[in-house]
Amino acid sequence: MPTRLLVALLAGTAMPFAFSPYHWWPLAVLAFALWIGLLAAKQQPFLLSLAFGFGWFGTGSWWLATTFHHYGNLPWIAAIGFQLLVGCVLALFPALLGWSATRLAGRDPLALLLLFAPLTVLEEWVRGHLFTGLPWTELGNLMLGTPWIGWGTVVGGLGLSLLPPLFAAALWGVTQPRLRRPALLILASGALLALFAPIIAVPRQPATKVALVQPNIAQDHKWDRNYLVTTMHRLRDLSAAHANDSDLIVWPEAATPFFLSQAPGWRRWLTAQVADWRTPLLFGGLKQMADGSAGNGAWLLTPGRAHADFVGKHHLVPFGEYVPAWVPWLHKLVPDIGDFQPATDSGVLTLSPRLRIGVLVCYESIFADEMRARIGNGATMLTVITNDAWYGHSPAAWQHLEAARMRAVESDRFVLRAANTGVSAIIAPDGAIQHTIDWWRQGTVTGSVAAIHALTPYCRHGDWPLLVACLLCVALLRWRFRHHTLAFADQLHLKRPRKGLSSKEPL
Repeated sequence: MPTRLLVALLAGTAMPFAFSPYHWWPLAVLAFALWIGLLAAKQQPFLLSLAFGFGWFGTGSWWLATTFHHYGNLPWIAAIGFQLLVGCVLALFPALLGWSATRLAGRDPLALLLLFAPLTVLEEWVRGHLFTGLPWTELGNLMLGTPWIGWGTVVGGLGLSLLPPLFAAALWGVTQPRLRRPALLILASGALLALFAPIIAVPRQPATKVALVQPNIAQDHKWDRNYLVTTMHRLRDLSAAHANDSDLIVWPEAATPFFLSQAPGWRRWLTAQVADWRTPLLFGGLKQMADGSAGNGAWLLTPGRAHADFVGKHHLVPFGEYVPAWVPWLHKLVPDIGDFQPATDSGVLTLSPRLRIGVLVCYESIFADEMRARIGNGATMLTVITNDAWYGHSPAAWQHLEAARMRAVESDRFVLRAANTGVSAIIAPDGAIQHTIDWWRQGTVTGSVAAIHALTPYCRHGDWPLLVACLLCVALLRWRFRHHTLAFADQLHLKRPRKGLSSKEPL
């Protein structure tokens, strides 16, 4: 058993390499196939799956320890402890998946082959919603840049999460003589799905020119009052170089590290810059609400208008931007945790009747529901403003970018991703990165985009059709295999002679 646990752990440890920046997505299929093979033995499925999950999330989130230490001021031992705790909690989701798959499949390997993929989709949905959710490194993101990506407009990233475990189950099935035929049928169906995937059309001559500013402000300086003038002047200089050729300038999350209402001098300075450029400016900043609470979000300053429009962040980071109600005492232990309030506005800023910008602030971009809410409120383009300096020089910034690329596919919209540092990019509706610059470097991303008004099937219907289909699939398969097992057991019972009677005697 220790050897099997080690194999499961190593298989899970391979999972982070399937995602960005490595993009070895077939590695996830191999890791899942190995995991399914271990589960087929029906020995300690929960423990084996917990080891797999810890390998995936426990090692994949190593960058959290650095963040906790450098920016949370925790000692290394505590930072590593908290990071491992996060890995253990997230490992419970694969553990639940592995246990439920073996429990429902019973002794029939064909049931395991067919049940594993729909159960994975249901588990991914739970991970993305339970306790506000954390769909980081969602399996569907692996399909970016593959022939199957067009289906994201129909079933979303969650629906695409069906494919890696489905291919993995088929790969395992090919190695089992009894399962070879259905496994090959699944692989053939996967090839047909790639062949008939919807085509995502990208406008060839988009008319709106944009400039995304990446100031590369170190996190240690982000909220340093003594560094404020340097920050603002850097943003101005990077913008001015492209203002005459742009229809919109975008600055990242919390680009202005102060409340505009409490800094009238800086507000006048920003208004003067926008008037001089004759170009609208969308920038991340804070707002003092009427009830005294703080809001994190985005401002839009337009030339000739004294009033600035604001939309706030709807999905806040627990333990980072607020303290959950069930642990109110945590503020006393960690006083640096933010005290923001979630926004209730539309999340959409109107630049023109045709150009309505749906704003996703940092963490929100990993949630498809937040994107769908902006599209439902009329957004014809999406903007992600973020500060990826928290992640350091780690894969997390690229994994965060993957989520924004999936939001582009699901919505069939251009996405403008402006990062303080990390990865700033203009993302096309098919998820491809059209323009970008090197991370950890100051600069400006320029390019052209277009407003798109059509609604994708996914934006219309969301995840519910998929979830209902997966639940029905699991229920029907469970009924079918249970009925088959009971019938087979009855046959064995009828054929077995009673104790004490000759097999030749009539029963």
